[in-house]
Amino acid sequence: MNIGKMFAIAVMSSLLSAGSAFACACGCCVFDIGGGTIMPVASDSGFSVWFRYAYMNQDQLREGSSRANPSDNPDKQITTSFYIAGAEYRINHKWTVMAQLPLYQRSFTTTDDGTYAAPAGTINTRHLTDLGDMLLRATYTGLSPDMTTGLSFGVKLPTGRYTSPTGPLGGSAFDRDTLPGTGSTDLVAAGYHVGKVSGSLGWFAQAQYQFAIATRDDYRPGNELASALGLTYNFHANSHGMRISPTLHLIGSVRNHDSGGNADPDNTGYERLLIAPGVQLKASRKVSVYTDVEFPVAQHVRSAPVSSGVAGQLTAATLFKVQVNYGF
Repeated sequence: MNIGKMFAIAVMSSLLSAGSAFACACGCCVFDIGGGTIMPVASDSGFSVWFRYAYMNQDQLREGSSRANPSDNPDKQITTSFYIAGAEYRINHKWTVMAQLPLYQRSFTTTDDGTYAAPAGTINTRHLTDLGDMLLRATYTGLSPDMTTGLSFGVKLPTGRYTSPTGPLGGSAFDRDTLPGTGSTDLVAAGYHVGKVSGSLGWFAQAQYQFAIATRDDYRPGNELASALGLTYNFHANSHGMRISPTLHLIGSVRNHDSGGNADPDNTGYERLLIAPGVQLKASRKVSVYTDVEFPVAQHVRSAPVSSGVAGQLTAATLFKVQVNYGF
C-alpha cells in the first residue's frame, strides 16, 4: 500500500469519526484508540496485564472551530489524571478476552452560582477521585492466520460514579457530564488491521464505535466513533532483545451531543483530528512500554449562543498517555 493511499484512508477515517462531548464531557475514549490499544497484547503464556496513565488539561474555551473568550462560560478548567488497569487472556488463536477499569483524579474550576459555596461569582476548584466505568471486551483474531486483523465486541458497565458530591451549601460540585461515570450501559464495537509498507515500516488502522443502550438519571451520553491510522518503524533488536519502534498516527473522533434532562446538549458534541507521535519499547519478551503525545490539528465543538451566558467547551492543547504491558 503506498503512502498516498494511506493518507486518503486517514482523511476518510477522520471525517467518519466526528462527535464526542469535549469540554465538559471529556471525550475520554481518545485514550482507548491508537497505538498500544485495541490490538491484543502479545504474550507467550496467553495472559497479560497492563497499566495506563493518561493526562488531559482542558483550559482552552472553544466555540465552533475557534478559540473563545473565557468569560463566555463559567467553567474555566478541567484537569484529569486517568489511572487504568487492565488484564487480557488469550483463550486460543482466535479469541482473546479483556477487562479494564479506570480511576479518575479530576479537578474542576468553575464560577460558583451561589449554590455550592458563597459568595456567588467566586471562582473555585472542586476535586474528585473515583472509579470510572469498566470495559469488558472479547476480540476475534481468527480472520487471518497471523492475527493481523481482528474484530471485537464489548460492553461498558456503569461502575463509575455518576452522582456529584455536594458543596458546603448543598449544591452539586460537578456537572453531570464531568463525573467519572456516565451511569449508562454501552455497547462497544471495534476492529483493527496491521500491515507492512516495506521492510521495517508497518502500518495499522483501528476504529471503535460506542453507544448507550441503557441509561439512568435522565442522562444519555452521545454516541462516539473514533478511528486511528498509524505508521510504525521497527528498529532491529539489540543484543539484549530490546527493540524501539517510533510511531506516528492520526486519530479522528466524533461524538454526538448528550441528551436528557440532566445533559447539556447545546455544549456537548464535537469533531476533531489529532496527530500523535509516540514510541514503543519492547524491553524483553514479557515487558513493553508505549507512550505518545496527542495534538489537535483540527477541531469543531458544538456551542450554545454567547447570549446564553454558558457557551462553548473547554478543550486541551495536548493529551498524554503511557502504557506498560507485562505478559506472563
